[in-house]
Amino acid sequence: MPIFNQSIRRKIVGIALGLIVLMLVTSILSMVMSSQVGVLLDELTNRYIPAYGDLARANIRSLERSVALRRMVMMKMQASSDEEAYAARLREFEEADRKIEEEAEGARKLINAIIDDPRTPSDNAALARIEIRIETAVTELRRDLNEDHAKLLKQVDAKQMAEARSTLEHIDAIRDQFNRKFDAIRADMLTQVFASTSQVMSHQRQAIIVSGIVTLLAAIVGFAFALLVSGGITRPVRLLLAGTREVEAGRFDKTIAVSTQDEIGELAAAFNRMIEQLRHNERIRETFGRYIDPKVVQGLIERPEVAIDGQRRVMTIMFCDMSGFTSMSEGMTPRGLVKVMNHYFTVMSAPIRSNRGVIDKYIGDAIMAYWGPPFIEEDEPALLAGCAAIDMADQVPALQKQLPDLLGIRAMPVPCDLRIGIATGEVLTGSIGSELMMSFTVMGDAVNLASRLEAVNKVYGTRILISQTTADAVGERLELREIDRLAVAGQSAPQAIFEVMARAGVLTAAQDDLRTHYAEGLAAYRARRFDEARAAFNAALEAVPGDGPSRALLARIAQFEVNPPDERWDGAWRLEQK
Repeated sequence: MPIFNQSIRRKIVGIALGLIVLMLVTSILSMVMSSQVGVLLDELTNRYIPAYGDLARANIRSLERSVALRRMVMMKMQASSDEEAYAARLREFEEADRKIEEEAEGARKLINAIIDDPRTPSDNAALARIEIRIETAVTELRRDLNEDHAKLLKQVDAKQMAEARSTLEHIDAIRDQFNRKFDAIRADMLTQVFASTSQVMSHQRQAIIVSGIVTLLAAIVGFAFALLVSGGITRPVRLLLAGTREVEAGRFDKTIAVSTQDEIGELAAAFNRMIEQLRHNERIRETFGRYIDPKVVQGLIERPEVAIDGQRRVMTIMFCDMSGFTSMSEGMTPRGLVKVMNHYFTVMSAPIRSNRGVIDKYIGDAIMAYWGPPFIEEDEPALLAGCAAIDMADQVPALQKQLPDLLGIRAMPVPCDLRIGIATGEVLTGSIGSELMMSFTVMGDAVNLASRLEAVNKVYGTRILISQTTADAVGERLELREIDRLAVAGQSAPQAIFEVMARAGVLTAAQDDLRTHYAEGLAAYRARRFDEARAAFNAALEAVPGDGPSRALLARIAQFEVNPPDERWDGAWRLEQK
């Protein structure tokens, strides 16, 4: 085993060293070529361009010299000549004259430096010709102007203005000739600047191309080397990766073949042991999932302190009951009854699970479920419970057709239906029971109210009733109808109860008319305008014949005709009257 371990280390180190060597070769080549480009760029920026600038400034100095000369002449031509001002103009003239030679000399030095530098290729012959032309132009300018300047000053001092004007025109002609020569020299120098720029760009492109080629070759060689060396290492790693994906997908039936005795072989063996433990845990989770909601199991595993300490949370509670269960069970064999109940619970549990509810327990033919933190967000419980109730009610027609087939009979002795009660409020969550057996459940007034609302469906002939708090939390996200005010024993004030009719925006025209007429009748009923209430409830029955709440309120109005309510009657129905 140490041999295999050492072999793996050597392979990894060999790959790393090979890639490092290739990287160093590429880096050195790039630095060499970059330095060459740097030399060319330095010559361009520090010699070519400054030399061209000196030539351009020499042209400007010649113009400044001409302006200074004219100012001198103008000072002498004035009636009262100011010698001090004339001396200042003379100094300006001499300074401009000197700077022409300085700029030209500076350009010549830079050009000679380019010619003398052996590191960079340049057109030395063309540059030498430019340098000679600069010297010749300056020499000729100095030779032609010295005599004219002296003559002009004598003519100005002698007040010979006509002769002075002629001499000045001759000086301007010499200056223009000098400028034309320098313009031509600058144009040729600019050509050399462009040539040097082209060289820099060409070397840059070459450096980029060569670096790219070398880098590509290094990458190809390194990749081939890595494939050659690491092939024996990566195959078991790929097998481990495939096994990990199987685990991620929830499949724990695949193990990894251990083909080596190195570290990877040990990892594969450990992976197989982990798979076996996960299989065992999954069997336990599946077994408990049949008796306790999987979300509760997961929550107890991740946060056991919640089950031990208990917490107070605002939750939405649902109770669902099968109507006619007692009468139906009397005519069934135990096996048939179990078969029907299991199918019923399977069908009705699915909407609860799909709407992220937690099934607390099955009580006879009833289902208790709840929604709330930490399983879902705080603003979702009421809506999800209402949607689950609608989905459960939608399953009733299919369930009524399926049950006879399950029992092998033509028709059920008693039609099956369901009643659902939903309430929202603060409850206590935690593990309740004895030291021998405990159950994670919820307790509180909301639980009791949901159970009572489920039973109250029998009074109103409805399927889904919810409390006032649940209706407030749902808002306009479901289509609701206020049914009545209910006074529950133990509560100080009556509260409104609502029927969940459908999801938002899917009411039929008949259902909409029903809700409108029923609301009118309910308002008249509470105001003791029983004749108006009766008419409105009858209109509601015309919209939807057989509407349970309308019939229940009409029956109550009929009782009031025999026994009118007293003055303390508040329009609420007392649950203890059931």
